[in-house]
This record gives sequence, C-alpha cells and structure tokens, in this order.
Amino acid sequence: MQQQDSDRPSRFPLAFELLMWGMYVGLYKYAWYIEKVPGRPPGTSDFPYPHLIAFAGLATLYVLPYYRWLLPLLLRQRRYFMLLSFTLLYFWQGSRFGFHLSRQLFEHLAQLGGPWAALAALPAWWNLELPVVDLVSFSCVAFVRLAFDHETRRRHLEKANLALQLEQLKSQLQPHFLFNTLNSIYGLSLTGSPDTPRFILLLSELMRYVLYDSGKEYIALPEEVVFLENYFEMEQLKYPTARVRFSTTGTYDQLRVPPLLLLPLVENSFKHGRHHHSDQGQVEATLISAAHRLQFTIENDMLPEAPAAAPKRSGGIGLVNIRQRLNMYYPDAHELLLTTVNGRFRAQLTLHV
Repeated sequence: MQQQDSDRPSRFPLAFELLMWGMYVGLYKYAWYIEKVPGRPPGTSDFPYPHLIAFAGLATLYVLPYYRWLLPLLLRQRRYFMLLSFTLLYFWQGSRFGFHLSRQLFEHLAQLGGPWAALAALPAWWNLELPVVDLVSFSCVAFVRLAFDHETRRRHLEKANLALQLEQLKSQLQPHFLFNTLNSIYGLSLTGSPDTPRFILLLSELMRYVLYDSGKEYIALPEEVVFLENYFEMEQLKYPTARVRFSTTGTYDQLRVPPLLLLPLVENSFKHGRHHHSDQGQVEATLISAAHRLQFTIENDMLPEAPAAAPKRSGGIGLVNIRQRLNMYYPDAHELLLTTVNGRFRAQLTLHV
C-alpha cells in the first residue's frame, strides 16, 4: 500500500475565491456599472467599456482585509457583536471610499488624453446596493476558507493522534515478540540442539528488523516477507518433525505495508498449534498478491481439547493489536476472518491496497 499525500492543502478555497472575483466582480459588477454610465450611446458593441472591469476590481479591493483577516479573527475571538457592528460600518464606508478613490484615479488617467481618454466613461454615483452584495458574496468566500482551514487542522490533529497510537501499539508488540522468542531459545538451549547457533542467528535478524525497521510507518513488502521466512525457519528448527511452510504467490515488489502487521497472526498459530504435543502438527501460510488485493492465510492444527469455536483466539495482545492497526491503516479496506474447520484453525486477512 502506497502512502497517500493527504496533508496537501485543498486548492478549492483559492479556486472558489478566484471564481468569485471573476464571475461576480468581473461580470456582475461590470454589467452593473455599464448601466450607471451617463450618456451611454446606443449599444454598438457586445463588450463596451472594458475598462470598467478594472474599475470594478479596483473598487472592490477594500473587501480583501475583511474576509481574509478581520472576519476570521473576530470569529475566532467570538466577538460577534463587534463583528456585526464593524461589518456594517466597514462595508458602508469602505465601499464608498473604494468607489470614489477608483473614480479619481481613472479620471486622472483620462485627463492624459490619447487612448486614456476612454477611461472617462465611468459610473456617475455610488449606490448602497453593491456593498450589500459585496458582503454576501465575500462572506461566502471567508466561510469557505474557514471551513477548509478547520478541516485541515482537524486532519493534522487526527494524524498526530494516530501516530501516537501506532507508536504505542509498536512499543507493545516489540516486548511481546521478544518475550516469546527468548522463551523459545531457552527451550532449545536446554535440549543441546546443534541448530542453536542457526537459531540465534535467525533471532538476531528478527530482532534487528523488530528494533530498527519496525519504526517506519510503511516498509517494502519483500522485507516483511523475508522476516516471515526467517520466523518460519526458526519455528521449524524448534519443531523439526512438524510441517511448517510459508509460500508466496504473485508480484508484490512494489507494495508497502505497515511493519510487523502479520506477525500477530503467525505468532498466534504457532502458540496454539498441535505441533507442541504431536509430531504430526502443521502450520501452513500463504501470501497472495493480485489485482490490488493482498491476502494472507495461515492455518494450524488445533489441540484436541481446544473448543470448537476457539473464543480465546479473539483476545490476547497479538490479535487485539492487529485489529487496532488494521482499523488505523486500512479503514473499510480490510477483512479478517478467524474460523475453525475440522480441527484446524484458519486466519485469513485480506487487504485492498
């Protein structure tokens, strides 16, 4: 599974803001100002007085400090009465000031003559209608920006909280794994097995992976596969008469998964398998990758006295851990099935990657 860049700020607020300036200021206010130009000649052009677009934009610049700074500030401080009072005063006086300042600038340019003379065609008076529409239009822009800013902060907080939870889960899993493997090497050393050096080497590789590579958020799936192969070999050395197999199918070189995600299922099968008490016990696992789906299946023979429904399999550190991590990494994109059929326990995990 490739990590997606979900932290990139949305471009929608900026696009919505530009659309408002283009559609409202560039078209609506332009058309409104044309109707207010005195002595307008009969329309011989589909686009008369194009300079009024620049005039409308310049006369509307007064709204920028309001919707980008003042409105968000007073809302965060919850000064609603001050916001209402200042808004009415701001749009009444700010709109008048912007209109008259823009008119003076264009009249000054028109006095230069030549091609600038056309700039003299300007609306003759200011009207209270426009600041009301300005207020409604750019308040929408302000609230869209606020909503997306709030969503971005919420997403960052969720990610920080998720990272903290994942670190807690990893710190819980590592000593659990170390405890199990130390018990195994202790039992093997008591028997004086000649495979003890190889066992220690495998344990060293496993612990290196657990202590160093598991600190990453995602890891290449082939590295996780090598870890599982070493784990299965180590268990085969512990129980040489048992049937222990791990196989892979499909192409998975480009996939990435959370480290140690499958370990609890593997540990659970070896912990509860019949190979502890019988030479005929089996633990078999397969990893299949196909069409954006990763499926891991592991089966083991159960002890004869184990209950048919195996309710204890749903508890313990390992399975609780994997359920929590699956909900964090693959929400609504995973399926974990634990079943018992004919004296065999089966765990099947499907990931949509």
